[in-house]
Amino acid sequence: MQTGRMYRYNIGKGEESVVSQTEIDVAAYTGHKYCVALNSCGSALMLLLKTSGLQPGGEVISNAFTFGAVPSAIEHAGGKAVYVESNYDHVMDVADLEKKLAAHPNCKHVLVSHMRGKVADMDGIKAACDKYGAVLLEDCAHSLGVRWRGKHTGHMGIACAISSQSYKMINSGEGGFFLTDDPLMAAKCAVYAGAYEGLSSKHVTVPGPEVFGNLPNELPNYSLRMSNLAAAVIKPQIKTLDERIEKYNTRYAKLTRNLEERIGKYMTIPQNTPGVTTPVHDSLQFNLSHDISDQQVQKFLNECAAHGLPVELFGHKSNARNFVNWGFAPAEEPLPMTAKMLSRACDVRMPLMWDDSDFDDMADVICESLLKVIEE
Repeated sequence: MQTGRMYRYNIGKGEESVVSQTEIDVAAYTGHKYCVALNSCGSALMLLLKTSGLQPGGEVISNAFTFGAVPSAIEHAGGKAVYVESNYDHVMDVADLEKKLAAHPNCKHVLVSHMRGKVADMDGIKAACDKYGAVLLEDCAHSLGVRWRGKHTGHMGIACAISSQSYKMINSGEGGFFLTDDPLMAAKCAVYAGAYEGLSSKHVTVPGPEVFGNLPNELPNYSLRMSNLAAAVIKPQIKTLDERIEKYNTRYAKLTRNLEERIGKYMTIPQNTPGVTTPVHDSLQFNLSHDISDQQVQKFLNECAAHGLPVELFGHKSNARNFVNWGFAPAEEPLPMTAKMLSRACDVRMPLMWDDSDFDDMADVICESLLKVIEE
């Protein structure tokens, strides 16, 4: 702030930039070779597709349950979204993925979204992609810190994106990171982001000039760079990730035990897929029973809100995570499993700054509100 050097390239050597220093730390944490910091995770998702060869109008398979930023990124990249069913564990259904890949033989991209940090059967997804010759990409916006078979998420695909937007494990208001071990994808990403002329030399976590070649003259500059200001906010948070993950997971385990003991016959908690060796539970999701009517669901939400606890329904008509609201990239095939799941899937934030006892109060509000509605 004192120097006024907010622009990542307004420095002497690349390693002097706080953006470069943050890229080094992020890549070290996730275990990726290359990292490019961007202005948003949406930009990173779009560039995953652009750098992996998506052609205008090319089909991209993704989760039917995710945030609207994912189909938005597909549209931004010039692609056409095709949706795969999501199950009651809130992850991509592998059987439906195979069905969609077989039905769309020209689809060469699968973008799997680890929504709310929940990871699907990545072995099955990778096998299906390999079988049908599709590129696998990972949206890790919600899965920073989550490990699949001991390795950070984002390594089953050829590249991934993480987020530093609000409510994520690292928070700069807006921001994202493109991560890969592929040198050409990394070079293309840096150029698309704004490394024009010889500015790639001011990066530390990208390949050498021999990979960049004539890319600055062949690719457009979309000006998607992260600023030094955003990076300065992110950098110290990386050091505390594991400490915060442990705190979140401890609180989540106690909270979900409490809920299952008291109202387990009226709801279910999504389960981690076998293969997830380190989860990150920084928020709570649960599925209300279908024996509970739509009217009772709304009364439950209202009752929680009246007690100061915002509980969202993923399937609400205004929720950006409900695929029926994606008019810019509509589903062209029925998605009955996802629609039914979303109609009862609830979402609650777990603020880190709360005291442990506050989560006992959260459990009380959820349980008492649901029981009141059911017993009316």
